[in-house]
Amino acid sequence: MLQDSIQIIVFLFLLSSSLNGQSFQGKIISSENKLAVQDVEITDSQNSELGRSDYNGLFEIKSPGTYTFSKQGYFTKTIEIQESGFLLIELEEKPLDLTEVVIKSSHFQSELKEIASAISVISETQIQSNDGINIAPILNSVPGVYMHNGALNTNRITIRGIGSRNLFGTSKIRAYYEDIPLTNGSGETSIEDIELQGIARMEILKGPSSSLYGTGLGGSIQLIADKGFFDSQSIQSAYTFGSYGLQKFWINTNLGNKTNAAKITYSNTHSDGYRENNELKRQTVTLASNHYLNEKNNLNILANYINLKAYIPSSLNEDDYINDPSKAAFTWGQSKGFEDYDKFLLGLSWQHEYGPKSKQISSIFGSLFDSYEARPFNILEQGTKAIGLRTRFIQNTMLGKNKFQWTAGIEFFNDQNLIKTFENLYRDYPPGTGSVQGSLLSDFKERRHYFNVFMEAKYNLSPKFLIDFGLNLNQTSYNLDDNFNLGSDDFSGNYSFDAILSPKIGLNYQINRSSMLYASISHGFSPPKLEETLLPDGLINNDIQPETGWNYEIGSRGKVIKDIFNYEIYVYLMDIDNLLVARRTGDDQFIGVNAGKTIHKGLEIALNYFLINKKQVQLSHSNSFSLNNYTFEEFQDLDDDYSGNDLTGVPDKTFFSQLYLNTSIGIYAFLNFQYIGAIPIRDDNSIYSGSYQLVNLKTGFKKGFGKHFELDTQIGINNLLDEKYASMLLINAGSFGNNAPRYYYPGTPLNYYSSVSLKYSF
Repeated sequence: MLQDSIQIIVFLFLLSSSLNGQSFQGKIISSENKLAVQDVEITDSQNSELGRSDYNGLFEIKSPGTYTFSKQGYFTKTIEIQESGFLLIELEEKPLDLTEVVIKSSHFQSELKEIASAISVISETQIQSNDGINIAPILNSVPGVYMHNGALNTNRITIRGIGSRNLFGTSKIRAYYEDIPLTNGSGETSIEDIELQGIARMEILKGPSSSLYGTGLGGSIQLIADKGFFDSQSIQSAYTFGSYGLQKFWINTNLGNKTNAAKITYSNTHSDGYRENNELKRQTVTLASNHYLNEKNNLNILANYINLKAYIPSSLNEDDYINDPSKAAFTWGQSKGFEDYDKFLLGLSWQHEYGPKSKQISSIFGSLFDSYEARPFNILEQGTKAIGLRTRFIQNTMLGKNKFQWTAGIEFFNDQNLIKTFENLYRDYPPGTGSVQGSLLSDFKERRHYFNVFMEAKYNLSPKFLIDFGLNLNQTSYNLDDNFNLGSDDFSGNYSFDAILSPKIGLNYQINRSSMLYASISHGFSPPKLEETLLPDGLINNDIQPETGWNYEIGSRGKVIKDIFNYEIYVYLMDIDNLLVARRTGDDQFIGVNAGKTIHKGLEIALNYFLINKKQVQLSHSNSFSLNNYTFEEFQDLDDDYSGNDLTGVPDKTFFSQLYLNTSIGIYAFLNFQYIGAIPIRDDNSIYSGSYQLVNLKTGFKKGFGKHFELDTQIGINNLLDEKYASMLLINAGSFGNNAPRYYYPGTPLNYYSSVSLKYSF
């Protein structure tokens, strides 16, 4: 009996010792971009502080229990921890309190308040504030950004005036879906076909301030994929219908356990469009996942497939724009012009933490693009394959008594583009037949390469002063093979730009815990497209140079008035040399020339605050304002001198204001107003578009039923005041024959949409 009692006592003692020695290790990450969140306060059920998460978001607690995780800028989270093993804690960002939020676009994944450059963050709430179809109203809520929106598949983005002179599509602005470039080897970017349901956040870096993603003059747009939630399983579907034949169906599923999360989204969108020859059909499939293999290794996977067929109404002359805006341009309507393509993107990103102070992030990515586009003047067939690699090492250490961070890395990119053009014989067939492919007109193979070598360092001179210094070295080259012409007519050739070294330096002063002031100087460049390096006779123009420029900027952001008022203010001057001008030589023929200099001066302001911030009701007000003064400092194009004129294609001012209502009973609403100022259409400033204002309204009801179901119903009205406006402009449009120039893409008049969504959580 005594021996049995001793054995029981020894067993209980050992069990007690085992429990007392048990520890729980974990990592705290952001729910939107899955990045580590440092300095999170951890308290127990008695409200005693047990510690904070480190630079990599790691923490350790000694025993099971109920714990609270809190940090300014995030919603507080309380959970019960019982099981041992590696834990992942996701904290949700507060939509209007972004100064503490970790930015993926930063080399060091720094908090926004520590970055000495102009960055605007579009939260998931703002992405959901519109119809879920068109990305343009979302981007146009950002100061300094303007997206021309001719149709769902016809857009042009400008940032601080950069990219405004590109005739079709977006150029001189880089974009990434996670680490996958959405910009091809010629600098052309397309983001409008990415499904909005697959995006958790957007980060927009304005100006040449990021060596990580190249030093493009316009900056970069980073789309953060929605990778789902850990330890959660759900399925959600929705159906949207609206004006002009709009129908959209999407379904997604969230698959998550303690260390793995994945979200798979399928969408199918159809619209007849407001105008003739304006139908669009688009299907997308997106897989985004996040896998913590262990406490030191994290793997991200992103795959995206897009199938699109969209008819093209093109631009109208002034008379048709005023009197018959729903018609298509005559030749585009007669040929039933369209684009039809398949696009596939794949990226893998691996992060390894060597220890608490160093880590390496490596990504490999690729894309396929197969396109067929019927235009009145010819039929274009393209096939593009791209592959690239990016890797960087990050060290977080001390220099003397102060914090010192540095990183160094390299990026390679290569793509191959096969281009063929054919005759379009639609005129030889009865009206209504549409485009008919004829004989081969050209056959090219383009190979485009670039690499970036970059480094950046950040040093705390004192608790309040931080200096940031970076370098980017870029080498870009093109190779063109003409498989159609022979002999003296052969367009084949090679072009390699001189290596460009782009430095930047920034100084950050922390006014207090919630506000900062910074100043920065940075250099950037934008190379010409391969087609712009060709002369009219097809020879390589060895004299053409990339656009280069310096950006000088001061700014401040932070929170005031008891942390309920957030602000951003930026003042900048950017001086651009070797201005690239696309000189039209035919319907589909342009050459590039360096014609002068431009100077970009601007003021950007964003203000966000709560009018009501109660548990039952929250009413917030967001505003953004841009004042743009962009001019040709020197611009000589043949015999024409446009020096001193306003830069074409950019509004002189923009203003955006939004009210957001959210209630505990499930009712929510967005009401936004946008003003766009006058836009010069021709370099001689002889024609300006009129200013316009748009009002959009969206309201809905979102409520959970039982333990598993959540219903979300919405109704919205776009262009509530039925404003007549040009949503996109074709600058310097030419006139052929006796036809008037076609400058205008008519904006959609008053239109509505409604949707219903049902979510089931397992």
